[in-house]
Amino acid sequence: MVALVVILVVLVVAGLITASRSFKIVQQYEQGIIFRFGKVLGKPRGAGLTVIRPFGDRMQKINMQIVAMAVPAQDGITRDNVTVRVDAVVYFRVVDPIKATINVQNYMFAISQQAQTSLRSIIGQSEMDQLLAERDSVNRELRRIIDEPTEGPWGIRVERVEIKDVSLPESMKRSMSRQAEAERERRARIITADGEYQASKRLAAAANVMARDPAALQLRLLQTVVEVAAERNSTLVMPVPVELLRFFDKFTPTTPADDRKPAADSASLADFSNEDVAETQAGAEITSGAPLEIPEVPPIPQVPIQASNGQLAAATGPVPNEVARPNDDAADSGA
Repeated sequence: MVALVVILVVLVVAGLITASRSFKIVQQYEQGIIFRFGKVLGKPRGAGLTVIRPFGDRMQKINMQIVAMAVPAQDGITRDNVTVRVDAVVYFRVVDPIKATINVQNYMFAISQQAQTSLRSIIGQSEMDQLLAERDSVNRELRRIIDEPTEGPWGIRVERVEIKDVSLPESMKRSMSRQAEAERERRARIITADGEYQASKRLAAAANVMARDPAALQLRLLQTVVEVAAERNSTLVMPVPVELLRFFDKFTPTTPADDRKPAADSASLADFSNEDVAETQAGAEITSGAPLEIPEVPPIPQVPIQASNGQLAAATGPVPNEVARPNDDAADSGA
């Protein structure tokens, strides 16, 4: 009776062991590869309950989810001779579980080493500005380099590669800071110069209006006096009225060179646009580049000169003293 109970217990235990070895559960995100006496049996098993032989069969489960692997920071020298330190992250997944199990021993370690070497290679092929500003193109090139030797023989597809951080030397950071400061200073000067140019055009327009209507200038003078008086100053300087200066200007003698056109007929700077100014400058440059026309000099008339022998000789230019001196000697001898 005792022996029968022992036999029953052994059978139950053996049945439980056989059932545990025969029935396997594969998760939804996994696939199971069946090895029968060391040989791959058929296609991988999908999710659900799977029955295998209790003796001689072995199942290995492969995770099919996307894996995010951090790539350690790599030091390298860019193509423009700048030392940088770059780290990245790789997103990959298994697309062929049989190749990932048979063709490579540890695909996680293999992907990590491949990503590190590819990252150092892409650092040497790129410039510093590309690593900082053109991250998308660098990421695509890095993904292509990593995925090329892994998808075909290893059955692993690299989905994405992202560069996380680019560390620069302190000297390069200071140089970039000075460059950015100089660029902002240049923009500030351009904006200031543009503002002064527009302000000068407005002032020229205002001066043209005041020149055409003296009452406007007088009103502006009164407004300035009101603004100065509002500040509660103890001293107030009153300028000489413009009409008084014009009264004295009437009695000042003028020359033809001092004649000027009336203010109403003169063109103001405000009446010209940017295109007119550009055309005027272009015309001035063309005029300055044209050759100067030199007027023809009239010939010097010939003056007859009486020589010492009593004959007339033709000469040009002023009469030389050496020629005139013999006539004087002849006259003295005749006297």
